[in-house]
Amino acid sequence: MLLYYITDRTQFAGEEKARSRALLDKIAEAARWGVDFIQLREKDLPTSELEALARAAVRVVREQAPPAVSREKRTRILINSRVDVAIACGADGVHLRSDDISPGAVRDVWKRSAADGEGESRPPLIGVSCHTQSEIAQARSQGADFAVFAPVFEKSGMPGASPGGLDGLRKACQERLPVLALGGITLENAKPCLEAGAAGIAGIRLFQQGNIGTVVARLRP
Repeated sequence: MLLYYITDRTQFAGEEKARSRALLDKIAEAARWGVDFIQLREKDLPTSELEALARAAVRVVREQAPPAVSREKRTRILINSRVDVAIACGADGVHLRSDDISPGAVRDVWKRSAADGEGESRPPLIGVSCHTQSEIAQARSQGADFAVFAPVFEKSGMPGASPGGLDGLRKACQERLPVLALGGITLENAKPCLEAGAAGIAGIRLFQQGNIGTVVARLRP
C-alpha cells in the first residue's frame, strides 16, 4: 500500500520560519517511517522561497535513507506543479493538476535538463490530481505514474468538487493506473478505500496532525 503525505505548512503555528521548520521536521518524520511519497504543496510561496524550502526538504529526506537503499525504496519528494523548481532542487518528480502541463511534456523537459547537466538524470515520478474517471484515463494515456482521486469523503477546500464516495473511487480504480484516495481519509475509513481498489492513501491532516509512526502502523499492520 502506497502512502502519500501532502504538505501544508500553514497548519503549523508561529511565524514563517517556525512553520517551515515544523514542516521540515514532519517531512523527516514521514521519511523515517517509510511514507512512500511526499508532495511539497506550498503554492503560496514565491519561487525563491519555494526553491529554498524544496532543497531543504530533499536534503532531510535523503538524510533519513540508509546509504544502500535504492531510489525506488526510499521516500520520494514531488513538487506541486513547478517542474522548474523540481529540477533545480533535485526532487524526484512533480505532482500535476489534471489540466496542467502533460506528463509527457514534463518528461521531455526533464530529459533535456538532464542532458544539459542541470537536473536529475533518472526519469521523474509524476502524479496527477483527478476528480473523475475520465481524467484518470487521460493521465494514464499521457504517461502519469499514478493518480490521486479526490475528494472521496470531503471537499477539503476544492471548489466545485463534490465528494465521489466509495462508488466514485471504485470506478476511478478501474483504469490501468495506480489510484490513491484523498479527501477526508481517516484511519477508520482507509480500509474501505483499499477494498474499493485504491493502491494507497493520500492526505494532509492524516499525516501532518498526528504521530506518523502511529498512522503508518495502523495503515500497515
